[in-house]
Order: sequence, then C-alpha cells, then structure tokens
Amino acid sequence: MCRNKRPLLWITTAVVVVAAAVGLYLFQPWRLFTTNRVDEAPPAAAAQQGGSAKELATGAFVSHEHETSGTVEVIRLADGKATLRLTDLRTSDGPALHVWLSDQPVQQGGGGNLDDGKHVDLGDLKGNEGNQNYAIPAGTDLNKFSTVTIWCERFSVSFGAADLEQRV
Repeated sequence: MCRNKRPLLWITTAVVVVAAAVGLYLFQPWRLFTTNRVDEAPPAAAAQQGGSAKELATGAFVSHEHETSGTVEVIRLADGKATLRLTDLRTSDGPALHVWLSDQPVQQGGGGNLDDGKHVDLGDLKGNEGNQNYAIPAGTDLNKFSTVTIWCERFSVSFGAADLEQRV
C-alpha cells in the first residue's frame, strides 16, 4: 500500500467509527428487542383507605409509529389530585419516551401533530408494557388536554395516542 494513502485510510476509519457510535446512541436499535414491564396498583386502591376515586375520562390507544395498545383513564382521588392510569399497555421500547397530555386531536395513521399545540409532560414512560400511574400536575385543565400520547422526544413522533372521552 502506498504511504500517501495511509492517512486517508485512518481518517476514513475514524469517521466510520464515530458515525457508528453516534448512530447507536441516537437509534438504540437493541431497544427493539427489550421489554420493560411495570405493574403498579391502581390509585383507587390508595383511595379506598381514605375516600373514593372518580373516573373523569377514558380512552383506548391507537397505533402511530409503533404498534401500541391499551387503555387510559383519568382518575380524581378524594384529596382532589388527578392521576393518569395506563392499563394493559403494550408498545415498543424506545429512546426518550414520555407520557404527554396534548391539546391536539388524535389522527389515525400519524401523530406528528401532537406537539403542534400545547402539552403537559407527565414524565418518562416507566415501562413499555403493563399498568402504570402518572400524577397530573395540579392546575392542569383536563378539558383542554383531550389526548394522551406516548411521545418519543428524540425523534418527535408519537408511538401511539388515545382520545380522552369525558365522563359525566
């Protein structure tokens, strides 16, 4: 091999290694094969000790970027605090997944609109399967936020979303 081509080979190798490392960090492809199951007790169980819980809204997930299923309910406890409960959730694992309340409507076949308006971030998705509870911040107007989404912040896409149907 010519001596004048060695620096080019080293530079090319370095660029490929850096690009592969960045790609692995961003896409985390191994997460397609991982499952994190979380099974939390319903918040109503805690309410039974000191009062009653009231179901405010319910919904069912539709899939967007990844196959997503399960149900959602918003529960107001006797102390006035609101909780979002995901039941029988099944979705793909992914990087930077969050649970959002959004003021945008659910669209079939795509959820790219869910970050167009306002949203409330309820925190990191605890697991991609199971039953989970998320505290809704005090003062959140649940009449304004009619959608729940599993949102991937890294790629700005919805894995799945549910329209919340208000209970009377």
